[in-house]
Amino acid sequence: MTLIDTHDLSKSFGTHKAVSNVSFSVATSSIVGLLGSNGAGKSTTMRILAGCLRPDEGRASVAGCDVVKDRIEAQRALGYLPEAANGFSSLTVAEFLSFAAEARGLLGGAGRRAVARVTETLGLGGACDRQLGTLSKGWRQRAWLAQALVHEPPVLLLDEPTDGLDPKQKVDLRALLKRLAQDRAILMSTHIVEEAEELCDRLVVMNAGRVVADAAKGELSDAAGRLAPALIALISERSPTESIAV
Repeated sequence: MTLIDTHDLSKSFGTHKAVSNVSFSVATSSIVGLLGSNGAGKSTTMRILAGCLRPDEGRASVAGCDVVKDRIEAQRALGYLPEAANGFSSLTVAEFLSFAAEARGLLGGAGRRAVARVTETLGLGGACDRQLGTLSKGWRQRAWLAQALVHEPPVLLLDEPTDGLDPKQKVDLRALLKRLAQDRAILMSTHIVEEAEELCDRLVVMNAGRVVADAAKGELSDAAGRLAPALIALISERSPTESIAV
């Protein structure tokens, strides 16, 4: 079942075309990696899907809901971890998650149970009484991931989810994402090749705002599961827009 669907998305900022004719889909029970170097258009695409930006052209849907025409319904079906998540620095982790639960319509006992569940899932128990502004980047990232999960959405949009995590936290988070993907559609942007090789079922590669490759991971990897050198070069540095044969 397709839970994320995009068709010919385009978005410009002034004269700069950040996203150009982007199309791809994500099915349930899968992790799709949105890969590309900085400035490739990954975060803009994520923000369109999350309802934070309106596309200039094209359309997109989340769980069957158009992200423009049915924006509120689409947002209810997704959890979003933005790039370099910050803000709410004066709230404790517990207050932040309670606020996130209430914003998703989880009130009273339902909200408390949701916060307790996601706190345990992310191992945040020891940080509940600490203000977000006092946490390390890795712990803040955990708290923001927890808010994306608090309402148990069928769709997750994760923009560089392991950014700022230490090696052990990265291993733990990758294991968690594999479990979460059993009954969810996850779109995860990353510029970390090893992360894509380990986690993703399908890869959508962007360069200069365009999709230049969209295929199952096996079609873009060698026998050992490593991505092709040309693809790695495209992800790690700016290159001329050029489709990759798959």
